[in-house]
Amino acid sequence: MSELEKQYREKTRTSASLFEKSKKLHVNGVSHNIRFFEPYPFVTKSARGKFLIDVDSNQYVDFWMGHWSLILGHAAKQVLAKVRAQISDGWMHGVVNKNTIELSEMISKAVPVAQKIRYASTGTEATMYAVRLARAVTGKKVIAKIDGGWHGYTTDLLKNVNWPFNEPESIGLVDEEHIISLPYNDLEKSLEILQSAKKELAGIIVEPVLGGGGCIPATKEYLSGLQEYAKKVNALFILDEIVTGFRFRYGCLYDTMNLKPDIVTLGKIVGGGFPVGVICGTDEVMNYANTMTHSKTKRAYIGGGTFSANPMTMKAGKATLDALKNGKSIYSKLDGLGEKTRKQLAKALLGNAVVTGKGSLFMTHFTKENMEIKNAADAARCNSKMLQRFHFEMIVKDGVFFLPGKLGAFSNAHSDSDVKTLVRSAERFAQDM
Repeated sequence: MSELEKQYREKTRTSASLFEKSKKLHVNGVSHNIRFFEPYPFVTKSARGKFLIDVDSNQYVDFWMGHWSLILGHAAKQVLAKVRAQISDGWMHGVVNKNTIELSEMISKAVPVAQKIRYASTGTEATMYAVRLARAVTGKKVIAKIDGGWHGYTTDLLKNVNWPFNEPESIGLVDEEHIISLPYNDLEKSLEILQSAKKELAGIIVEPVLGGGGCIPATKEYLSGLQEYAKKVNALFILDEIVTGFRFRYGCLYDTMNLKPDIVTLGKIVGGGFPVGVICGTDEVMNYANTMTHSKTKRAYIGGGTFSANPMTMKAGKATLDALKNGKSIYSKLDGLGEKTRKQLAKALLGNAVVTGKGSLFMTHFTKENMEIKNAADAARCNSKMLQRFHFEMIVKDGVFFLPGKLGAFSNAHSDSDVKTLVRSAERFAQDM
């Protein structure tokens, strides 16, 4: 056992005891695979602003931020006040509620493709329904995704997510022959692969910033090329903006790149920290979900769920979007923090790392200086164990939390002092290396 692990165990004794109970109740002690890390994750008691507080009363500056959904910070006052007011009016209605209409009005004005909207409770459902719509509209079956692209646990897209990409992600999957995968930011190779399936291509789904695959922005040329090909063969172009929607600007990232997707999926930020998935599309596409005008043989069944469009999520989402729309300096502040971090972290790590990202998102890759990281295969060749060690050391020594091995996100609750803390941690780590 390393000295670092000993220190961690010493300061998280209550977490250790509780996690032993959790392992008896939950598979591997968690309900989301990535939340486990060695030797065990600490157990959180509360969260406020930029801080997580565990059951041993340790306080951590949080850069995981609820899977990057909390752009205003934990328990942001603008959201908290609205949620408290909603509780007194009931937190689950199970019928149409006014809050849904108000949130959808905001989304439709900020996201041009959102002529019609359907809500789900997770991003996984949103991408699952997007794929189903594409197949219904086109009458074709093949969906193209990206190597390293993560769209949730939907069976329709759980392929080529983790390195090595040629190995199945799971047993129990079916119909994998109808999923093809493309190398991110390599248009020539991607078009070659697409050409082999053009007759059966129903849709292409892609993230404008590859999140789980390495926090890597797509080039405008790459996205434009994929969109052009989709239109040419009568397939749908789907942008997964569950991470990027309202993250860099008030609205979606695609709108800055002159793209015209048929469907956009949203999540995370638009739920204000509550469960949400959103399918946005043109009238023509979304009308396939209309059970009043389409029979069973013609419709795409989407958006059903007990908790879809529940009043708590809708109220929290609107409160968050209101704050982002009216807080004109929020995005410039977050962009500045992210830009400083990417530059200064790379410098502090003395040429042993490349820091990718965009705006308020960033990820460290331990690799050769100036190595170009343009896709998930490049990211997979970096030293992921070193990144996990770096993050774990920050948890123990600095009270800074990243989910080990994952990217970080700034919220409006963070400040320049947090950049300085990250840089000091990196300088110490570089010296120890």
